[in-house]
Amino acid sequence: MAIKVFRPTSPGRRGMSSATFEEITKDKPEKSLTLPLKKQGGRNNRGKITVRHRGGGAKRKLRVIDFKRDKTGVPGRVAAIEYDPNRSARIALIYYADGDKRYILAPIGLNVDDTVISSPDAEIKPGNALPLNVIPNGTLVHNIEMEKGKGGQMVRSAGTAAQLMVKEGEYALIRMPSGEMRRVRGECMATIGQVGNVDHQNIELGKAGRKRLMGWRPTVRGSAMSPRDHPHGGGEGRSPIGMPGPKTPWGKPALGYRTRKRKASDKLIVKRRKGR
Repeated sequence: MAIKVFRPTSPGRRGMSSATFEEITKDKPEKSLTLPLKKQGGRNNRGKITVRHRGGGAKRKLRVIDFKRDKTGVPGRVAAIEYDPNRSARIALIYYADGDKRYILAPIGLNVDDTVISSPDAEIKPGNALPLNVIPNGTLVHNIEMEKGKGGQMVRSAGTAAQLMVKEGEYALIRMPSGEMRRVRGECMATIGQVGNVDHQNIELGKAGRKRLMGWRPTVRGSAMSPRDHPHGGGEGRSPIGMPGPKTPWGKPALGYRTRKRKASDKLIVKRRKGR
């Protein structure tokens, strides 16, 4: 993938960049692997806004991705590399030998007409899926399961990869893209290679309209509001926060305040990111 930079013919074009999409080989998705995607506008099942600043955006269809890689022992041919509007990574359309079709995340080095397989005896090459306990130490992997059979939940965004450090009994020690060291059961599946579309993080939107097409609405600063609307509001001119620490509109601590609750998987974290 490469980055295309636009000439500054307008203020919106100045600094704007986008992907060249040169790796895409098919324009329209496989119809049997798509589902309708209804927008919620940040609302929950009771109609209450639980995620602010969401709404609008371009229409999308949901691509059904095979995160489980549970078609064991059946080889598949890469028929196409496609764009997926619902994720940063590219997806690969796989035609299996038994006639089944599925989408998987497209890693770096996976091209059309390549063969992929999900098996404990599979070759260590991009796109193949194996249990962690048979993957050699030092291998880059993605789409890692947290529980056997649940499907890959970790390391799925563009350009990311985790490294299998060492195997300790029934667990494998993995270094995550964030630097976190985490134990995962060796029977969990992972896919070989690094997720493609590495330059995704270098793309500059350039104008607010592109953000709106992605389904994001404008955000108003709390300091621009009145005191009744936000704890940061009020004062003459551009006033400081004027209180211990920044807060949300509802008075909860924000910007650095840790809100993550304890999870059952916390005991599997050997070393947290950023040395915490």
